[in-house]
Amino acid sequence: MSTIAEEIGKRRTFAIISHPDAGKTTLTEKLLLFGGAIQTAGAVKSNKIKNTAASDFMEIEKQRGISVATSVMNFKYRDVLINLLDTPGHKDFAEDTYRTLTAVDSVILVVDCVKGVEEQTEKLMEVCRMRDTPVIVFINKMDREGQNQFDLLDELEAKLNIRVRPLSWPISIGATFKGVYNIFDGSLNLFSANKTKIEEDILSIKSLNDPMLEEIVGKKDAEQLRQDIELIEGVYDPFDNVRFREGHIAPVFFGSAINNFGVRELLDTFIRLAPAPRSREADTRIVSPDEAKFSGFVFKIHANIDPRHRDRIAFLRVCSGKFERNKFFHHVRLNKDYKFSSPATFMAQEKNIIEEAWPGDVIGLYDTGNFKIGDTLTEGESFQFRGIPSFSPEIFKEVINADPLKSKQLDKGVKQLTEEGVAQLFIQHNGNRKIIGTVGELQFEVIQYRLKHEYGASCNFQHLNVYKACWVTYDDKEEFEKFSRFRGHQLAVDKDGNYVFLAETSWMLNTIIQDFPKLQFHFNSEFKTA
Repeated sequence: MSTIAEEIGKRRTFAIISHPDAGKTTLTEKLLLFGGAIQTAGAVKSNKIKNTAASDFMEIEKQRGISVATSVMNFKYRDVLINLLDTPGHKDFAEDTYRTLTAVDSVILVVDCVKGVEEQTEKLMEVCRMRDTPVIVFINKMDREGQNQFDLLDELEAKLNIRVRPLSWPISIGATFKGVYNIFDGSLNLFSANKTKIEEDILSIKSLNDPMLEEIVGKKDAEQLRQDIELIEGVYDPFDNVRFREGHIAPVFFGSAINNFGVRELLDTFIRLAPAPRSREADTRIVSPDEAKFSGFVFKIHANIDPRHRDRIAFLRVCSGKFERNKFFHHVRLNKDYKFSSPATFMAQEKNIIEEAWPGDVIGLYDTGNFKIGDTLTEGESFQFRGIPSFSPEIFKEVINADPLKSKQLDKGVKQLTEEGVAQLFIQHNGNRKIIGTVGELQFEVIQYRLKHEYGASCNFQHLNVYKACWVTYDDKEEFEKFSRFRGHQLAVDKDGNYVFLAETSWMLNTIIQDFPKLQFHFNSEFKTA
């Protein structure tokens, strides 16, 4: 029988993040391919998908060729159980990615060698830095004519505010790209370009001085590789695993995911370097993964994963102890005990019922509406895990019912989709006015599509002139009542019943903050668990 320590040691839980079109979904598939979880990869071609990517399972994702919901997949590789969370690449779904980052122990950041560090990459990295999440960088698309490798490394350090250390190095680039040298192991691996199946190693050498190197890659590329490695050893700090796990240094790998170049080096090194499940901060104490008693938190809710069954799944990250099927656990927010007869693990849309789960595992719990994002389950102790904030949206629109006969379906759909985290819901005037806030326009399209196809409801959206949503708390009730009389038409409540001020302009927000110094205005919802 396994001990908790043994089970923790076997597990690696991580997310793959990137700017749209950097190759994140392709890399995800190749990791699954190397792990034997899938046999052939579905090529993602712009917005036209014939073989749809394994991790993109919602109908709208298949139509548009983008990932809009976080997929959870687990597979085994060299006796390590990997929990892989593939995040939405599209910037409009950044908040789903932010939440997912709370559930992982490390991150692989994919960067396009042609475009370098892009805006979304910087934003995602900021979230990783907030928690000191260990980050591994994979510079992708080396089979294209991209930037100079050393220039890319400089850009990573400058824009992402983190030290980097190459652990693999490409041999040439673009049309003459021949493979990658694994600096960490001191070996060279060349693959023949193959987009769907894994090729066996053609060459593996243990030293750059091996005369076979010239024979295989040519004298010019062999000499360039030796010079580059000498420069790397002279310029960059030696790789330090402690600093990596503390989030202070990022190892860098090069490759071409679509051609299987460099993916094995990344995966082999990742399972050795990446941390096993780590301790988590709760509101009353730090929770260690090797504690005997179970605890975990919900970081994502997804309705209708299977369109044939109107099911709703709460994704839970196990933080400590052992989760067991059909055992009662304590729902801290509701102060009730629940048991789960069909807990599942996932390979994208396919699910398998499990009997137990350990720290680091991500499991799906069938939910009848009891869970909200951020909820904590324990074996009885009352604490809440921290660190799943909502941020102010950027676009605000009022929901207009297009079919009054389907009002109940619309209300249910809007409630479930916003609890899922697709967008934020703000309610005014005793529930009669519903305002949806999102990061981008695409979310409204997804909400409209899903309301129609999953709930049979139709709606339109009316744009509102709102600059920012600020959560409002107070100690002085009289001051808040005065504020409510003065600005009641701009007050709303969020899904948890917290007051939110919808400021129309930056100037108005600053004026209100000055005029009501006894009120506290918060730019994210984290104050709720502070």
